[in-house]
Amino acid sequence: MNALRDILSQGTQMLLVLLLAPLLTGYVRKVKARLLRRRGPPLLQPYRDLVRLMRKDVVLADNASWLFRVIPYLMFAGTWVAASLVPTFGNGLLFFWSADLIAIIALLGSARFFQALAGMDVGTAFGGIGSSREVMIASLAEPAILITVFSVAMIAGSTQLSNVAEFMGSDAVGLRVSLGMAFVALTIVALAENARIPVDNPATHLELTMVHEAMVLEYSGRHLALIDLSSQLKLLLYVSLIACIFLPWGTATADASVAALASGVLLYLGKLAVLGFLLAVFETSIAKMRVFRIPEFLGAALMLALLATLLRFVSGSL
Repeated sequence: MNALRDILSQGTQMLLVLLLAPLLTGYVRKVKARLLRRRGPPLLQPYRDLVRLMRKDVVLADNASWLFRVIPYLMFAGTWVAASLVPTFGNGLLFFWSADLIAIIALLGSARFFQALAGMDVGTAFGGIGSSREVMIASLAEPAILITVFSVAMIAGSTQLSNVAEFMGSDAVGLRVSLGMAFVALTIVALAENARIPVDNPATHLELTMVHEAMVLEYSGRHLALIDLSSQLKLLLYVSLIACIFLPWGTATADASVAALASGVLLYLGKLAVLGFLLAVFETSIAKMRVFRIPEFLGAALMLALLATLLRFVSGSL
């Protein structure tokens, strides 16, 4: 009976992140439009776009290799697995032992590597520009998030997300300067990794500034649908990660009842709504920065993560 309950909980987690990812993207777009006094697209427009793309035929360039066809599936699988490992409404799910921060970063790094390969595969100028910019951003973002993970792991005593969430929800954590720095560093990295303003603007196709869109210009049909869904899952993953580490309250425990799990789902939806609203407010209050300013932006995240780690070494109470 317990095994069946664990399988159902884990299956619900995987299905929940898959269904909520387009909704979060549509919600952020809607809030941004309302803040700009526009009506904006319908909340369910991302679902309609995915269905429309799935119905269309795939058009491939003559010089596209087998890698170009396979990469959308690899990206989707890796990102979906990574998003499913982050505890959302409950801790101690069936695969909690594999919900390690290092493993999640490795899965996301693999998906990014495949996407950069796809951008260069057909040999177009835009694909090469997008891939080179993506790798440049990754070379700064990945060290920043790894050091952020180290600082959080040094405080919580583990890199497993269930253990981290359990510790952060306890009274032992208290107020720490290092945690505040880690939160800001993770937020900056999340903006860069998800191609959000001020690093990138996924709503435009300006050849001088675009990063993510430049790599996927040659994709169409179901391949483009899978890449778009992967991007939406990645945004949900980072929002869930911030909620899991810094807002772990209300998450159901491993032996919780069905009512507690349902309460955890409602609280998780509330956290997504709040964090999505804050993201929309931030993006409407700041401008897109020039490409050569991105290293300075991500350098601030790296320095904050380093300072958080050093503070932990100097004083255990900070």
